Amino acid sequence: MSCIIFAGFVATAGAEIVEVKIDNFTFAPQQISVKAGDTVTWTNRDDIPHTVTSKTQAFRSKAMDTDDKFSFTFTTPGSYAYFCSLHPHMTGTVVVEAKTGEK
Repeated sequence: MSCIIFAGFVATAGAEIVEVKIDNFTFAPQQISVKAGDTVTWTNRDDIPHTVTSKTQAFRSKAMDTDDKFSFTFTTPGSYAYFCSLHPHMTGTVVVEAKTGEK
């Protein structure tokens, strides 16, 4: 089985990598849908630091400077609301669906 390692997390072959940009105090896109096993990578394109912090503490980045990245592999279906802990008005959601054939 081949795998890819991102920020300490392992994604199995065939999993997708989904990009979210941080720019102008927003996450774009603000809501995304992925399959269990997919990795989401946030890239800070703003000129000030931002974080990516799950409201349930399921994941949390360090403060990211311009062009820094944070990746997290979602393994459990559900809805994951997140925000920037430095700018709490910045919010987003990752909706994780079961892999095809799983319930």
